[in-house]
Amino acid sequence: MVSKPVANSMLFLRIVALAASAATVALLFTNKVKFDDGTKLRFQDFYSYRYEAVIAIIGGAYCILQLPFAIYYAVKQKRLIRNGFLPEFDFFGDKVICVLLATGVGVGFAVSLEFKKFFDDIFDSVGTPKKDPTRTTYDKFFVRGIVASAILLVACLSMTIVSIISSINRSRSKGVFN
Repeated sequence: MVSKPVANSMLFLRIVALAASAATVALLFTNKVKFDDGTKLRFQDFYSYRYEAVIAIIGGAYCILQLPFAIYYAVKQKRLIRNGFLPEFDFFGDKVICVLLATGVGVGFAVSLEFKKFFDDIFDSVGTPKKDPTRTTYDKFFVRGIVASAILLVACLSMTIVSIISSINRSRSKGVFN
């Protein structure tokens, strides 16, 4: 049994993780640019952005799954299912989702920063000015990827804190494996 502020904090952090995951998905799915010659660049053109989007969807789905249990726990201060399953599920599920979100953040930052630097180096080597439409279009695309990864980082940090709290809760409860 945890105190009401701790249960409320867990609920709040799960909502933050859900909102951040949804915002990441929205940013990635709308990350499309069109060049002057009519060609388009979309997030789907990069496997790493697809991976990041899928991870954000999985993280959001997990938060949606956990939300009713977290609300009940925050309001009643009791578990909805009282056989010790929920603390175990929280413990392992939170850890897995936390690690998945961390990989999504890493992949998103890596591809965004690397490709942004790669294209900046190419444009600099051929003497393309910073205000060139093609260069600014690439910058816009990859900066948006960086922002999406930063928002997913918020979800990851929220789930990390929830994971720590669920570890403390698990050690206080009897649990399935004790």
